[in-house]
Amino acid sequence: MDVNIPEVVEEIRTLFERYEQALVDKDVEVLDATFWNSPHTIRYAIHENGYGFQEIHAHRVRRPPGPGIKLAHRRLVITTLGRDFATVNLEFDMRGRTTTGRQSQTWVRFPQTGWKVVSAHVSVTEASPAY
Repeated sequence: MDVNIPEVVEEIRTLFERYEQALVDKDVEVLDATFWNSPHTIRYAIHENGYGFQEIHAHRVRRPPGPGIKLAHRRLVITTLGRDFATVNLEFDMRGRTTTGRQSQTWVRFPQTGWKVVSAHVSVTEASPAY
């Protein structure tokens, strides 16, 4: 299996950046289009857990627009396995906090719908890790 095929990594990077901008803009259409429309999709976040696309969508509609908790990306790691599976892991500084945020996404390319997030997680650490 080929790891980190450059054009696949760039596809995922573009989709990830589109998703991040949609969070700021509260573009629910893009946010919904990013996630697999399935009861099997999961998104754990700091203030809610979404089990299934419908719960995730309901949170998207309720949340306010704006930059939210992110301030700056510290480290972004995209790993692709073949042409149809990828992970994105982000460590970021949190606005107004001394904690560090972490975000992970699992992406799968579906034949009919293209790349979708099937699982996502956002959490915080109490202290910034040393490198």
